[in-house]
Amino acid sequence: MRPSSRFHAIDEDFRAPYARDRDRIIHAKSFRRLEYKTQVFLNQDGDFFRTRLTHTLEVSQIARALAKELGLQESLAEAIAYAHDLGHTPFGHAGGDALDELLKADGHAHGFEHNFQSFRTVTSLEKRYLAFDGLNLTYATLEGILKHSYPYEKAFLPSTLVELFALHKHPSLEAMVVDRADEIAYMSHDIEDGINAGLITFETLGDNDIIQAVQARIAQEGVSYATHPSIYLYRFSSHLINHLVYSLIDHSRGAIVPSEEPACGMLDAHAPLPIGFAPTMETQIKQLKKVLYQKLYRHPQIVRKMHAGKECIGGLYRALTKDKHLLPLEHQALLELRAPHRVIADYIATLSDREALRLYQELYGFGL
Repeated sequence: MRPSSRFHAIDEDFRAPYARDRDRIIHAKSFRRLEYKTQVFLNQDGDFFRTRLTHTLEVSQIARALAKELGLQESLAEAIAYAHDLGHTPFGHAGGDALDELLKADGHAHGFEHNFQSFRTVTSLEKRYLAFDGLNLTYATLEGILKHSYPYEKAFLPSTLVELFALHKHPSLEAMVVDRADEIAYMSHDIEDGINAGLITFETLGDNDIIQAVQARIAQEGVSYATHPSIYLYRFSSHLINHLVYSLIDHSRGAIVPSEEPACGMLDAHAPLPIGFAPTMETQIKQLKKVLYQKLYRHPQIVRKMHAGKECIGGLYRALTKDKHLLPLEHQALLELRAPHRVIADYIATLSDREALRLYQELYGFGL
């Protein structure tokens, strides 16, 4: 059969709106750059540690499974998950913190915040159409990106966004699912990566009830860490994700009413979240995250790499501020339309870890 020679109009698109959103995000330049952006370990530390891209894929997989089981819009949860980290800078949260400090020091009160940067990425920084900026996403997807995590209201957000996206209200159930899927994903894979890197051990995690429950499941399979460490670690990650996913489903199922249309802005932001864990489980999760913060994220090896990343961000920001001709031509053109320091921050935020390091070395003539 010969293919049709005519182009189909947008209104003939066979995809549902949220599936179209998902596809537009996947094909965005900022999505591809996630491959070389830090999750916890720098990309250059090894080929098997999670990057911001593999983290995003894991979040999407968990969010899609949760949405399906809870009778929600799977494609909407996928789209929000794929976009939720697009605004991250090189070097993870450390890079974002560095840009935030630099912008505030230059008089930009709202500094840098990665959730809002993700929203800006899909609404103004990506350029895919002649007539307007952004990816042309649906309201529900944009709401889920902007209100990815609580609290939603931030002093620096324009009043137009506050009103349009009802920031005094909770987002859709799908957006809440993505927020918790993000938490499940990073806890499980950060533990796996941290143990693989030799920075933490199972003893480090202590007597947390979640860890003990997961290890009991592995013991029932007859797998021993002493004899089969790689299999044990894989089974641990699998059981940890399952344990948290099923706990969330069990607690949330009775608190929600599935709908064919996402319920955007229906619940007051001070009302309890209908998607979540039982109180006891929430406490256990907080305890586990505290251990990860103290023993993994603040480990000297991680802190040193993140310090180097912040120095790289600072060096790029100072150089580009001093001589704006160092910016690519397309960003130089934006200096006439937007605040110069914001243009510089936007450019730095788009860079991957290796792009940032390469540019730093080019500008300063030496490595970190």
